Amino acid sequence: MKMLINVPETVVADALRGIAAAHPELTVDVENRVVARRDAPVAGKVGLVSGGGSGHEPLHAGFVGPGMLSAACPGEVFTSPVPDQMVRAAAAVDSGAGVLFVVKNYTGDVLNFEMAAELAEDEGVQVAQVVVDDDVAVSDSTFTAGRRGTGATLFVEKIAGALADEGAPLDRVAAVARQVNGASRSFGVALGAVTTPAKGSPTFDLPTGELELGIGIHGEPGRERRPMMTSGEIADFAVNAILEDLRPTGPVLALVNGMGATPLLELYGFNAEVHRALSERGIPVARTLVGNYVTSLDMAGCSVTLCQVDEELLRLWDAPVRTAALRWGR
Repeated sequence: MKMLINVPETVVADALRGIAAAHPELTVDVENRVVARRDAPVAGKVGLVSGGGSGHEPLHAGFVGPGMLSAACPGEVFTSPVPDQMVRAAAAVDSGAGVLFVVKNYTGDVLNFEMAAELAEDEGVQVAQVVVDDDVAVSDSTFTAGRRGTGATLFVEKIAGALADEGAPLDRVAAVARQVNGASRSFGVALGAVTTPAKGSPTFDLPTGELELGIGIHGEPGRERRPMMTSGEIADFAVNAILEDLRPTGPVLALVNGMGATPLLELYGFNAEVHRALSERGIPVARTLVGNYVTSLDMAGCSVTLCQVDEELLRLWDAPVRTAALRWGR
């Protein structure tokens, strides 16, 4: 496989050096694998820290900045960061108001963030945690006990980040983060397999003419494989899978997310079908975000995430944000 890399062993460090060169508003510690706001810690502000395996860019480093994360900890490709990274990140962004860890529900991430929380608290940092588990495709999967954490991570980081920027206390920021997670559901589809730099070949076999419904962001198995479907058929399947569980009674945020290799032309066409499917089911869409935000390297495919919102959550979603990957307002 052809990849724009030097060698697999340095791919994460090389990417971090590139982030540093492109974004002087960030502090990038390449050796210790921590990306933080250059102005951190911000006086009186709760710090938000997240992280996970690399390969899901722009998640998480691309979401560091005003209105969102205070810091991110990138692990090796599809591998959890280690507790030392998380402790360093927490110390770097703690202003005395405490730190919220946003954790995707993968076993390694959960265990390492729990250990990091204990270590950080031993050093005098107050820590709260929220575990994101929005994927309705399967209840247990590779690397996961319970539902996987996927696209709702973006909703949690954005809305909780906006509230933290307003100066809300740690318990309030954590409560809203859990509210967003509880109101969010996701479903993903793979049209092609993912290739990691270390392996250099597809990590699973997906024959020509087939797709996998309910795929995970590391290539974990989904619900079933079928012959290729149309965009409209995929949208109906994904929306039905989400609404079997979510059953919103009001407007939703919609994220139509690319897995890394699907062109925007296709994603926008798919978004039209998602909106059509929601409209036919009487679900109003308050805001929509389309693009590659929670990816899986070069996987072809997409995911849909819906989050039921009230006026307060929608206000926080609309609040200004300035990160490498998400920017609006001010």
